[in-house]
Amino acid sequence: MPHRRHTLYPYDGVYGGVTGLIELIFQDGLIPVVVQDAETREVLMVAWADKAAVSLTLETGYAHYYSRSRRKIWKKGEESGHLQHVIQIRTDCDADTLLYLVSQSGAACHMGYRSCFYRSLDGTILFDRMIDPKTVYI
Repeated sequence: MPHRRHTLYPYDGVYGGVTGLIELIFQDGLIPVVVQDAETREVLMVAWADKAAVSLTLETGYAHYYSRSRRKIWKKGEESGHLQHVIQIRTDCDADTLLYLVSQSGAACHMGYRSCFYRSLDGTILFDRMIDPKTVYI
């Protein structure tokens, strides 16, 4: 049975520790981040991060991302209060995608749904809104 460590930081022997992993990942600038509920394993959203956003996430324990449209780092829930407490960060086998396992407070989606994956390809809305986004995002 493999030994599991309960920490945000990856096993130090892989990629030369956290610093080595961060350097390896960010050779190309941005990395996609899949965000999953740590308890239910529901996929909540997909976002982008740069080196500074991942460093802030590791330092604070709260998810930070890079907005390609606004060209700046943002903390998830900073405006809405719907924070993502990061329980664990994983990387895929190629170290070109991150997985954040989070404890989500409130809606993850800026449209007011728990998950950004609230509709099917044919446009059918699959879940109820948790909040009215007009009351949160002005």
